[in-house]
Amino acid sequence: MTINLVEVGPRDGLQSEGITLPTNTKLAFINRLIGAGIKRLEVTSFVHPKRVPQMADAEALLAALPRPEGVSYIGLVLNRRGFDRAAGAGCHEIGMAVVASNTFSQRNQGMSTNESVKEWLDIASAAHAAGLKPNVTISAAFGCPFEGEVDAARVIDLARQCADGQPVEVALADTIGVAVPSQVRDLMERLQQSLPEMPLRAHFHNTRNTGIANAYAAINAGVRSLDASVGGVGGCPFAPAATGNIPTEDLLYMLDRMGISTGVSMAALIETSHWLQAQIGRPMPGMLMKAGGFPRN
Repeated sequence: MTINLVEVGPRDGLQSEGITLPTNTKLAFINRLIGAGIKRLEVTSFVHPKRVPQMADAEALLAALPRPEGVSYIGLVLNRRGFDRAAGAGCHEIGMAVVASNTFSQRNQGMSTNESVKEWLDIASAAHAAGLKPNVTISAAFGCPFEGEVDAARVIDLARQCADGQPVEVALADTIGVAVPSQVRDLMERLQQSLPEMPLRAHFHNTRNTGIANAYAAINAGVRSLDASVGGVGGCPFAPAATGNIPTEDLLYMLDRMGISTGVSMAALIETSHWLQAQIGRPMPGMLMKAGGFPRN
């Protein structure tokens, strides 16, 4: 079995930090990740710089990035203007988030969930016309910080609507880290039954220490692409108490020990975690960067 690790540290990881890293530091970060064997990276977002100032250098970063064969750069967008910026900057993939709850959607994106779906379909069409790969994430798929529980049937219906845009994959995101493995398994299995030909991706936050277990449940349910963030850095600036994604190196440790192939170097990721921690200037929540691998490599 092979699992595709999608590194989201440069975007989801850095967007919630109290400091804004210089473009050259972000470039060094991404180069380290590529050197470790990561092939898909969410490198930035194309949103208003007043809302997310940490991503204000999106165009400058894309212009400076290397273009090695087989490496794909994802740019997150929330509306058509963001898409136009991402396409012009040279992203390989366009990622769009559709929030499962209306309250969170209004706070995060300034539009209702239904409006966001329409925006996604327009963006997906434009991406296909431009020769770019569109992917869509159903955010807050397992729970909303404002509305509480999210009905699984609503998530499935949203995914079906978004599938009309012919994305390269549909992702479900536990944006605030409330999911548990049984919930992940059930929802992913239902989604596969509803969209049997659609590749699925999962995005877990470790807010309540269930992220790795949820990743394992997703794999057992047939998911073959997982988002993660080096060192576990990150969160969501518009979701109260949301902490970082599952640490990439912690996830890799589990996969390696299970004999699951990723093509990614654990030693290089651990080294990158320590490097990033020094750049940010605060401890990060990743466990493997503290404990090391077993056996040590």
